[in-house]
Amino acid sequence: MSEKPNDRSAPLPAIVRSGMRFADAVVPDEWASEWLLHAQFQSGRLETAPLTWGQQVMWRANALSRSNHLFMNLRRTLAVSERVAADLTSVTRAVGALVARHASLRTRVRPGGDGLRQEAAPAGAMPLLVVPGEGDGGEAARATAARLGDVAFDHADEWPVRIALVLVADRVRQIVLVFSHSTVDAHAVDIVLRDLRLLLLRGALAAPAGPQSVRVAQHQQGVDQRRSQRAIEYWLREYHRLPRRDLPVVGPELTPRLHRGELVSSALDRAARLVAARHRVTTSTVLLAGLTALTVRDREPGPCGFFPMAHNRFRPDYAQAVANIGQIGFGVVDLSGRPTFADLLPRVWQAAFDAYRHAYYDAAALRRAFTDLGYDYGSAFLPYHYFNDVRLAGGEAAAHPTGETEAGLRAATRRSTFSWVRGLDRASWHLLAHVVDEPGAVGVTLSVDTRHVLPDDVEPFLRDLEELLV
Repeated sequence: MSEKPNDRSAPLPAIVRSGMRFADAVVPDEWASEWLLHAQFQSGRLETAPLTWGQQVMWRANALSRSNHLFMNLRRTLAVSERVAADLTSVTRAVGALVARHASLRTRVRPGGDGLRQEAAPAGAMPLLVVPGEGDGGEAARATAARLGDVAFDHADEWPVRIALVLVADRVRQIVLVFSHSTVDAHAVDIVLRDLRLLLLRGALAAPAGPQSVRVAQHQQGVDQRRSQRAIEYWLREYHRLPRRDLPVVGPELTPRLHRGELVSSALDRAARLVAARHRVTTSTVLLAGLTALTVRDREPGPCGFFPMAHNRFRPDYAQAVANIGQIGFGVVDLSGRPTFADLLPRVWQAAFDAYRHAYYDAAALRRAFTDLGYDYGSAFLPYHYFNDVRLAGGEAAAHPTGETEAGLRAATRRSTFSWVRGLDRASWHLLAHVVDEPGAVGVTLSVDTRHVLPDDVEPFLRDLEELLV
C-alpha cells in the first residue's frame, strides 16, 4: 500500500519551487522530514468523454491567463475527528476508497483525435504527502495547502487532486486537499469532503456516488442540447438590449494586467444579512446589487449587463454530481429611473434568476453564435462585470444578526482589512468580484483591468460597497 514511514528514498513534491509534477522531484533539504505514501484505488473500467461545458469554460480561462490557477485551484483542509481511527494506514485506506468512489478524482484531460478528452482511470495510486505538524496541525495544514495550491496542475499526467496528511504524534490531525478545477467545482468539493469524513468514520458508504465528470459530459452531448439552444437564444436576445459603448482608457496596461485587492469585513457580512432579511432576498443578491450600483454610478441610467457564476444544480440528479458543471450566467437589469437601492434589489433578483436559468449551455456553440453575428467574443463582455459567490452551501441559512445598531456596524467597519493579492494576466471583463467565507466575516476580492480602472480605485470601491450596505 505504501512506503514505510521512515523511508526517505521516495521522491517528494517540490512543485512550489520547480513547477514539477506532484511526487516527481528530488527531496529538498528543508523538506527532509516529509515523506510519501500511496493510496491504491481500483474501480470499474477506463471511461472517456469530451469535456463538460463547464470544463470548456475553465480551459478557455486557463488559456487566457497563465496565472488563473491561483484562484482556480481549490484549497481545502479537513480536521480529522477524534472519533475516528487516524493512523496512517486507516487514513490511506479511506483516501483510496474516496478516489475509487469518485471517478472525477482520477480523471485526466488529454488531447484526442477530435480535441481534448477526459479519461477516468480504472485503477492507480494516489500520492499522499506526509507532513509533520504540531498541536492540532492547523498551521502546517494551511502552509501545505498554500504551497500545493500555488502551482498549476499538469492535467494530462497529474491526478486532479493533491493530498497531504499532517501527522502529529503518529496521528493524522489534518488532511489537505488541493483540487484542480478541471473535474470539480466548489459544490462538488463539498460533496467529496463530506464523503471523506464518512469514510473515515464508517470505512465504507452504501449509497451510490452522484454523476461524475465523464457521465455529465456524455449527457450534455445528448438530450441537454435542446436546453443549450434555448440558453443561447436568450443570451443573444438579452445582449441586443445593451447599449454599445466603449470603456475609457484611464492608463497604460500594467503587469499583471489585472490587479486584485480583497476586503475582509464582518460589517459587510452583517449588513448584507440584515438587508437580505428586510427585503426577502439572498445575501448574494444584496452583494450583486451593491456591486452593480457602484459600477454604474457615473453612467447614464439604462440596461446594465452582469455575469454571475451559476452552480447548475437545478436537476435532482445533479444535486450530488461530482463534476465541473458550474457555468457563467448573463443577466440584464434595467436601471432606468435611477432606482433607489431598495427598488434595485428586486430588479437584480429577477435578472439574476433569469441568468441562472440560462447558464447551462454548450460553451463552444455559444461562442460560435456570437462570432457568426460579427461580435468579437474575446472582448464583447469587457464593459460589464462578473460576480462569483463561492461561500459554502448553507451560508444563506445562517441566522440573521439580531440586535444590530448603526453604531455597532460602523464600529465593525473600522476592523475591516484590505490587502492586495496576486494579480491575473487577462480576463473577459474589466471588473470581477469574488465572494468567499471568512471567519465571522465575508471576503470580497475585486479584480480590475488596469487599462480601464486605476489600481488606486480598488480599495475605495470596496470600502464604498461596505458603506453602501451599512
